[in-house]
This record gives sequence, C-alpha cells and structure tokens, in this order.
Amino acid sequence: MTVKELIQMLALTKFSLPQPDREVTGGYVGDLLSWVMGRAQAGNAWITIMSNQNVAAVAVMAEVSCVILTEGVVPDDALLQRARQQGINLLGTILSTYDTAAALKQFLS
Repeated sequence: MTVKELIQMLALTKFSLPQPDREVTGGYVGDLLSWVMGRAQAGNAWITIMSNQNVAAVAVMAEVSCVILTEGVVPDDALLQRARQQGINLLGTILSTYDTAAALKQFLS
C-alpha cells in the first residue's frame, strides 16, 4: 500500500506530502524518540503523538514512509518546516493511537 492509499483509507490530514507514492510496509507505534530510532524499520508508518522538530530527524534516520500524528495533535512550526525540507510525509488524525494502529494493521493484513 502507498502513503496516498493509506491517507484515503484512514481519512488522514496531510501536513506535508512530498512522497505520496512511498510504500507502507508495516507500522510502528512509539513516543520515545530514542526507542523509535532503534526499532522502527524502513517503510513503517510511524504513529505518535510527538510533534516537535526532533520527530523529523528520527523519521529520516529510521527511513519511515510517513509519520502519523494521532489524537488531533498538530505539528509545531519547526516540525512542519523540517518535514517539508527533508521530504517527510507528515500526516494527522483525530483517531486515538490505538484505533489508528488497529486500522493500519487491518489494511496491511
């Protein structure tokens, strides 16, 4: 599935979408950046409530296909600017983190 298809399936908000055709191969849920850095895999959709600029650095290092901010969280200005500069797909939803992860799992199965 592509990020663009995931956006349609989950009705996600697009904050930054420079790579809509990037493949989503799995998911990772986490808010502790150092933990995500060591465990998220390339191609994962990273689901989090973290919204500061350090999210962009971790997303690049982990090579995730997109970052999904849950629970109505919106990116701060620094994160939004970094996401756009670094080509990161940054999305959002009002769904809970649990519901977002469950829906992602369902669509990837």
